[in-house]
Parts: sequence; structure tokens; C-alpha cells
Amino acid sequence: MTEKETITYLTTSNGLRIVHRQIDAAAEYCGIDVNAGSRDEQRGIYGIAHFIEHTIFKGTTRHSPSYILNCMEEVGGELNAFTNKEETVIYSIFPTGHLKRACDLIGELVTKSVFPEEELRKEREVIIDEILSYRDTPSEAVYDDFDELIFKGSSLGHNILGTERSVRNITSDDCREFLKSFYTARNMVFFYLGPTPAETVLEAVEHGFSSLRDVAAPNRRMRPRPTLPFNVNRDSGHHQCHTILGTRIPGIASPDRTALALLNNIIGGPGMNARLNVALREKEGLVYTIESALSLYSDCGLFSIYFGCDHEDIARCRQLIDIELRRIQHHHIGEKALEAAKRQYIGQLIVASENHESDAQAMGHAMLVKGRVRTQAETISLINSVTVDDISRVASLISPERLSSLTLS
Repeated sequence: MTEKETITYLTTSNGLRIVHRQIDAAAEYCGIDVNAGSRDEQRGIYGIAHFIEHTIFKGTTRHSPSYILNCMEEVGGELNAFTNKEETVIYSIFPTGHLKRACDLIGELVTKSVFPEEELRKEREVIIDEILSYRDTPSEAVYDDFDELIFKGSSLGHNILGTERSVRNITSDDCREFLKSFYTARNMVFFYLGPTPAETVLEAVEHGFSSLRDVAAPNRRMRPRPTLPFNVNRDSGHHQCHTILGTRIPGIASPDRTALALLNNIIGGPGMNARLNVALREKEGLVYTIESALSLYSDCGLFSIYFGCDHEDIARCRQLIDIELRRIQHHHIGEKALEAAKRQYIGQLIVASENHESDAQAMGHAMLVKGRVRTQAETISLINSVTVDDISRVASLISPERLSSLTLS
């Protein structure tokens, strides 16, 4: 195992797990990954996880919003956060030497935020503007609309941002209660990537998160019920059609996860040689953008394909997509092509690993959902173990007859 791949696992005295990787760098990356997102919200205050992501910076029992805003900035660092369906991440990037400052600040945010009503009032308008901007962008709105259909009746189905009405319903008390319930030692992971030794990181985290509660968070997640395939067309008044095709697949714990990830990269990954890009854009000129994605959750997943095209080209695009999916399903990818696909995917992962910010966040995510972080060598070995039969088998999970579709036209 190389120095780059050496992972250290630690636990604070109050039960907070730490994943640490020491590298030679001029900057440090650290943060907290919370096992709580939009899926954990209760009806009436949908959007509260994302709302907290915005308003957790608006003051604590010890410091003002101005202090929080400037704490990392004044040393050349930054403080940021994001929310998804199952996680909220609060993190900082800063020049080497300011770890204690970052740990103290993030620890204070997750244990002592007060959510003053005046600050919430202002931030509500910011978030509502964000909601409206998404609705004005059909290439983004179509994803949320598709989730509502494919996960109908489930907390996975509602928008991460919430609605204008639900955001206006959220109070300071709601935020404090959500923080108290979910931002606990057992429900979070602290991640670190940088030059500081593990023992020093542990000491900084112990100090910064000393008041963190060691209690279990509530489990409100229920596996969504299966839905029958659907084909929905909604008139949105735009000059171009925006379409999502998708189907449910196994979740993040599935043994087929690596094969599905490789298949996704072959079909509609970021490479210009992805099969759908070649078939629909390079050969036919039907689309500007076509891509596929895996969304893997704790108990289920979603495979989706997005494309935007002219109204008259939808049927032809769908036909070409069906052809490509069937080719892969019926062993029309040989050993040579599969080896080339593996080399490409492994190369992309190696390049991505040089982005320390995303690499640090990936460590936190892996620790949160799997309890450990795969080394790069382990990941490469898993990719290389995928066979032609594996690709054909997982391709059957996304065969054309299984796909639902939503078009905003």
C-alpha cells in the first residue's frame, strides 16, 4: 500500500468516527458528513435539510454570522456545505496550519447553531429564488419531476429544496430540533485529507466536537414501493424537449455496484466516446447533451438517461437508445472492448483522485455508508474483475422495456 493509499480510522471519546489520509500538500481538507438529507424530512417542512445547510452559518450561541463568515476566509480558506437525498456535508479547505480553527468552527456549527429568526427570514427568500430558478431550467427540473414519479409516495420523491410553501413553514425551532435529532456522533463522520498526522487530527476533533451528543438518530427511511413503467409527456412551453428515461436498480450495498458503474460509464459517462453520445450526437447530430447517471441510495437506486432534443426527434432518439441498450445486454461488447472500457474508467478515477476536495468528500461518504474506504488499488481490482457476462447481466436491469420516461416538451 502506498503512502497515498494509507487510510487511518479513529474514534473520538464521544463516538464520532474519523477517516484520515495523510498526504504532502499545502492545503488541508476536512469536514463532517451527516447521515441526514431530504429523505429524512417530515411532511410540511420538506426542504429543511437543505434549509439548515444554508442557515447553520447564521449564528451560534458563541459567535455572530459575521464571525462565522470571516473565520476561514481571513486565513485564505473557505467554508461550504451541500445537501443531497441522504447526506449533508459541511466542510472547509484552508492553507496548512489552521486545522484547529476549522475543527472548532465546524464543531460549533453542528452543536451550537441557534438559527435566529431574522436571519432565517432573509435566507428563505434566497432559497425560494433558488427553487424558482430550477423551475425555470427544464434540463434540471425534469430530474426532480422524474423522481416524484419513480419514487411516488416515498420521501425519496420530493425535491431536495422543498417548495415555496414548505420553506416558508420552517421555523427556528424546527431547525434546532432537526439538528438535535440528526447531528449526533453516531450519525456523522469527520473526514480529513492533508499533511497533519492522524494523532494531531484526533486531538483537534476531540476539542472541536467535545459537546457532540452520542445518541442514535431516528430512522424514518422506508424502501419505496415499486412503480410500474410510465411514459409521461408534459407541455412546458419550451422550444426543446427534455427527457429522462430511468428505472429502479439495487442500492449502494449491491454486489453489482462496480459492474453497474462501469456499465454506466460505457453507456453515457463523461467520455466523448460514450456509446449514447456517439450514437445520438456524433453520428446523427440529434442532441447537444446526452448522459446517463447512477443514483445509489441506502436501500435502492436509480439508473437514468437524460437528453435534450427538438420535438420531432424524440422518437428517433428513443429508438437509438433502445438499440444501444439491447446491444450491450445481448453480449455485443467483447473482451477487447471491455478491457478498453476498464482502462478508460480506471484512468478517469485516477485523474479524479487528484482533485483533493472531491477525494476528501468521497472518503467521508464511503466511511458513512460502508464503514471503510476502499483504496485505489482495491477499486482498480474490482473494476478489472468485471466480466462480459457481468456487463450483460446488469444491462438486463436497464433494458428498454423496464425504462420509464418523462418528457418536458
